[in-house]
Amino acid sequence: MNQENQVTGATIWLTGLPSAGKTTIAYELAGRLREEGHRVEVLDGDEIRTFLTAGLGFSREDRHTNVQRIGFLADLLARNGVKTLVPVIAPYADSREAVRKRHQASGAAYVEVHVATPVEVCSERDVKGLYAKQAAGEISGLTGVDDPYEEPTSPDLRIESHTQSVQESAAALHALLAERGLA
Repeated sequence: MNQENQVTGATIWLTGLPSAGKTTIAYELAGRLREEGHRVEVLDGDEIRTFLTAGLGFSREDRHTNVQRIGFLADLLARNGVKTLVPVIAPYADSREAVRKRHQASGAAYVEVHVATPVEVCSERDVKGLYAKQAAGEISGLTGVDDPYEEPTSPDLRIESHTQSVQESAAALHALLAERGLA
């Protein structure tokens, strides 16, 4: 591994429904990249909402603001040599496109990954119990159920996490990064 690659930053944005596997894949890939000597950060959507965007709700406007703040931070880290993995739902195409354009303007590498797990599989996984709460009428506005999720039309990579292991998903993403000179 040459030194130049180790300091080349990039934002790897993993979008998908709740419980699609975004965060699990991101942490698996982060471990692999760190073992190779890369500087890596994971901007977990749940942690970001706790610390950086506390106070924002789940309206379309608040979701857009949340994504833009995360996109700003990811771009900042990427421009400073960090592989920034961003497992965030980011349900709206225009919000994701604005983040991509920010990266293009700054010259930072940006990779969009759609973790395309069907809602039926996500509701079975139900990692945080959100689907059960929505079904019980305890919450509303669940992305992909009673709130929109606009699937990426041309992501850099589409991962179907329900048909392959976490390791296989992370390996596919790592292969794409290597192909682009980012891993």
